[in-house]
Amino acid sequence: MSDSAPTTNLEPRTPNPRQAKTWDKAKRLSALLSELQARRCTTADLARRFDVGQRSIQRDIDALRRMGHDVVEHAGQAYSIPRNVTLLRPAEALAAYAAIRLAHHHSPALNSHYRHALHSISMALPERIRHTLNASVKNTGATPFAERQMEQVAAAWMDGRVLNFDYRRPNGELETGNELCVYFIEISRDNLAPYVIGLERRRGQVRTFKLSRMTHLSLHQDTYEPDPDFDPKAFLSDAWGVIGSENPLTVTVRFAPEAAYRVLEGGFPNATLIRRDGCVEVEFRAGTDRTGLPRELMPFLLGWGPRAEVLSPPHVREAWLAELRETLTRYDTPHARNTA
Repeated sequence: MSDSAPTTNLEPRTPNPRQAKTWDKAKRLSALLSELQARRCTTADLARRFDVGQRSIQRDIDALRRMGHDVVEHAGQAYSIPRNVTLLRPAEALAAYAAIRLAHHHSPALNSHYRHALHSISMALPERIRHTLNASVKNTGATPFAERQMEQVAAAWMDGRVLNFDYRRPNGELETGNELCVYFIEISRDNLAPYVIGLERRRGQVRTFKLSRMTHLSLHQDTYEPDPDFDPKAFLSDAWGVIGSENPLTVTVRFAPEAAYRVLEGGFPNATLIRRDGCVEVEFRAGTDRTGLPRELMPFLLGWGPRAEVLSPPHVREAWLAELRETLTRYDTPHARNTA
């Protein structure tokens, strides 16, 4: 890794208003091109989208025509621009579209990035279904905070720059001064939230950080090379979400007959069916946290209510029972029932 180089403070240059206006129009033309390639839009829609007048949009559309883009005019002052993409076959594009759409629905933190990715992937599909797909994707109004964080993480990973940040732990404690060599970005199977994996230089450990808890991100001048020995598949092999572990454990669970059909459908990671005779017993392999518990597996186990019983290991069974007892203690009281 290279040493930090001193920086020179320069007087900020006064922006040229004419240059700024030209730059704004160039950015709007680029965004307008992407929007018209993604879906059919009216000038009124585009004016609202870019916060300008319809006459400005019409001039922009004329500019795109002069730049050589095939602008197609439809009824009702609507426009679109065809685009041919051959990177993905239709079935591959639909599979990728469905996966990102799932994240878009259930993990709003990266709403804008997901929408733009969906628009890009849709370019590999015929126009007659492309506009229908993209019309189904709505702006959820999510905060752009996590999107800005992801842009910093992406820049660090793409450019091989060390990432500086503070981290808010789940207990509220603020961990300051982290220096991360980004190795991987993973969407948790448990909550569909983005996590960042990499070598934290100060501790010399490969660690996992939840993006939404990372604050004050900045790019360090130090650079790094990817670790050729880091295997994300191996690191996450026992993860139910994003927690891998050098000491994974196997949890045995018995499912009641009314839940057996769902278990037999499969689709659970790191699961092995060991018995089916009305009840179904399954072994789940999962990574553990510092306390030795499969923290990401616990919500899954509790979510089955009385239809699932944790059989082993004993400390996991006890943690599962403790959660159930706490629920009864807190809510199974006359006062709780009267206020429900």
